[in-house]
Amino acid sequence: MPIDKRLLDILCCPLSRQPLQMLPRERLDTLNAAIAAGSVKQHDGAALSQTVSEALVTADGKRAYRIDDGIPVLLIEEAIELDLLGL
Repeated sequence: MPIDKRLLDILCCPLSRQPLQMLPRERLDTLNAAIAAGSVKQHDGAALSQTVSEALVTADGKRAYRIDDGIPVLLIEEAIELDLLGL
């Protein structure tokens, strides 16, 4: 379920305060392949084992936040550090 444009316009990363945008499908597929391989950890160090159907990414592309059932999970400890994965 896509996020309403008005909501997306006001959301920001709780850590860096950068604006967020939808993670492109190609990067999402790459992220899910890394999750399946067991190489993805959240910001708090916990392993991420479930694939992500949608995510928001910071403007610099370094951090992602998953979207669960249309609701962005903007918890710092659950952020996915994409730059550490080389994504």
